[in-house]
Formats: sequence, structure tokens, C-alpha cells
Amino acid sequence: MKALIQRVRQASVSVADVKVGAIEQGLLILLGVATSDTLADAHKLANKVAHYRVFADADDKMNVSLIDARGQALVVSQFTLAADTDSGRRPSFSTAAAPAQAEPLYEAFVAELTKLGIFCQTGQFGADMQVSLVNDGPVTFLLQVPAAKT
Repeated sequence: MKALIQRVRQASVSVADVKVGAIEQGLLILLGVATSDTLADAHKLANKVAHYRVFADADDKMNVSLIDARGQALVVSQFTLAADTDSGRRPSFSTAAAPAQAEPLYEAFVAELTKLGIFCQTGQFGADMQVSLVNDGPVTFLLQVPAAKT
């Protein structure tokens, strides 16, 4: 499971020109689910995202987590993150989970963030979405559970 996280001053997601989710300061989280991902992976990745220190402390060092910053989260499903891009010039989506598997794991990820006290908004799973954001920094990280093998 992969989460591309972007520190934002604000972000929103729309479907057919209707805003379905919006946040102020926090993280925009693009979430990709692979066929090998499990419920345990969803919980582990949500905890990693919630505690990952990407916000500035009093000394302007990245030492503050989403929880500690009292930031918000906008979680958007993005199956393309689970694509196999290792060969050729076209991504293969054979490693991306089918909606029946991916949606419950996506929902579990959001539920875990909410359980940790983070205000969460979401996109619409499986929809064609338009995402708007004001990236802060810019600060962007790709987190993966289990960790990528090198």
C-alpha cells in the first residue's frame, strides 16, 4: 500500500464539478492499494502517516506530526500509485487491487486516521476526481507498507 502525502495549506476534491471534500492545513493523501495489501497494511500505513513528522517545529525543523500539528487529512483513492512501472513505456495495472478489494482497505485507512483523532475528508472512491491544492513547501513524500525492497 502506498500513500503519496503532500503537506498543504488547503486542498479539495470535486466530482463532476461538485466539491465532495475539503481541508485546511494538513495532508493531501493519495492512496494506492495493491493486490498484496491487507487490513494490517492499511492500519500500519495510517499510523505511519499520522505520526510522520513533516510539519515545522519552533526551530523550523520537520519535527511535528499531523496529529501534533492538529492538521486535517484529505484522502483520495488513486489506483495508479499501485501500477507496475518497472518496464516499458506504459504502466501495467495488474498489481493494482480491484475495487472490491481496494475500497474496504481504503475505508479502513480513513477509519484508522479518524480513530487517531484526525479530521478526515475523502474523495469518492472510483470516481473521476479533480483535486485542487495549495502545496506547502512543497513537501511531498511517498510512504509504503510494506517498505519497498531495494
